Amino acid sequence: MNVFRLLIFGSLYFFLIGSVCAQDGQALYQQNCAQCHGADLNGGNATSLVDGIWQFGAEDGYIYRNIKFGISHLGMPSYEKTLSDVEIGAILKYIRSSEKNAGAERPPVVKELETMDYFMNVDVFAENLEVPWAIDFIDASTALITERPGRLRIVKNGVLQKEAVRNTPEVLNEGQGGLLDVAVDPDYSENGWIYLAYSHALNNVEGAERPPAMTRIVRGKISDNTWVDQQVLFEAPHETYRTTRHHYGCRIVFDPWGYLYFAIGERGTDVHAQDITRPNGKVHRIYKDGTVPVDNPWFNEENSIKSLYSLGNRNIQGMAIHPETGQLWATEHGPMGGDELNLIEAGKNYGWPVITYGLNYNGTIVSEYTRKPGYEQPVFYWKPSTAVCGLDFYRGDLFKKWKNKLLVGALKYEEVSLLDIEGDRVMHEEVIVKGQGRVRDVSTGPDGAIYVVLNKPDIVIRLTPKME
Repeated sequence: MNVFRLLIFGSLYFFLIGSVCAQDGQALYQQNCAQCHGADLNGGNATSLVDGIWQFGAEDGYIYRNIKFGISHLGMPSYEKTLSDVEIGAILKYIRSSEKNAGAERPPVVKELETMDYFMNVDVFAENLEVPWAIDFIDASTALITERPGRLRIVKNGVLQKEAVRNTPEVLNEGQGGLLDVAVDPDYSENGWIYLAYSHALNNVEGAERPPAMTRIVRGKISDNTWVDQQVLFEAPHETYRTTRHHYGCRIVFDPWGYLYFAIGERGTDVHAQDITRPNGKVHRIYKDGTVPVDNPWFNEENSIKSLYSLGNRNIQGMAIHPETGQLWATEHGPMGGDELNLIEAGKNYGWPVITYGLNYNGTIVSEYTRKPGYEQPVFYWKPSTAVCGLDFYRGDLFKKWKNKLLVGALKYEEVSLLDIEGDRVMHEEVIVKGQGRVRDVSTGPDGAIYVVLNKPDIVIRLTPKME
């Protein structure tokens, strides 16, 4: 089930539960939930539901699916076979009403965090943002932050500049679309190039009910707080644009050999991820000036998208280059379950939707296969999904024990995980940030601090080790 259908489904069950009174929801809660979450919803064997903290997804759809399908690895059973959709909706309505009556609010961002290796200070680096999506650094005193509605912001010497960069490209700010990634050229001090990924719409398509769109990659420079000298590096054939408003990807990374990689989500049409004549559901490789390497895997195939580098990627929202090996790593969203960490290599097929460890959002099967010849297995997968987003190998000197370990953000679970990578294996996972907001991006700064871009609240936090 794609996101558009899920929204319709969600609207339908909320309409249906309007016929179920609050008393029914309360009775159903007491019968099915109170033994763990407390008769007053304040917690017991399980967490409180009225303290403003949601560890496993704060949105109604997440909570609904957690009740229906359970969180088995934490001991929460599924109620799919014992409660109808309307009854689950009534419980959710009762929980939300109780939460409101209790005056529950999200707690403020903490000032300190404890991990197995470090106590960390947590400072707000930038606030008063609107859906920040990505962060990168020009130098030790200058950061760039994208806001999904279409603004590129500058933080100079720790101060967010009041005015956004002028003249940045027009974006389609609908659904999951907007201004997405920003990346600073590794040779910025010599050439001044900055790269942007965003959802680009075709506004003059005759007869279209709404403009078709696709992810686009450009580069430009900033002069006098103005975006100038723009060059389009990748624009998909217009006939491949889609009217859906989700799964755009997109991250931009550079390897040591001068290649630029980016990924486009399958845009809600899963079969396109296996079609080399379409750009969506793939990783792409180009040079920094937009030209395409002639040794790309499908360069010589008839009607292919020449920039394709891998196939079968559902919706990559995290990419990182290993600091020592130059290997490309990526995290991609599964559906319900099956978020993946993959080591991306030329010409390989990562399986979506032929193989997957996830289910459709309504619990139905995407594919009966988790393995099949010709399709790559993930290095690591998350089940249930955490909604992985943002990825970086730690490259600084402040957290010496974490050198070259992989920082993985998560939207739904509101966390940053630290993965110990040995070769092509994940040896250990530790959650180092939890419950501070939906993690959209995570990055090592030039100062060695870890910067985490959060949605709800829309801020950027800075993590440093607490000195004894």
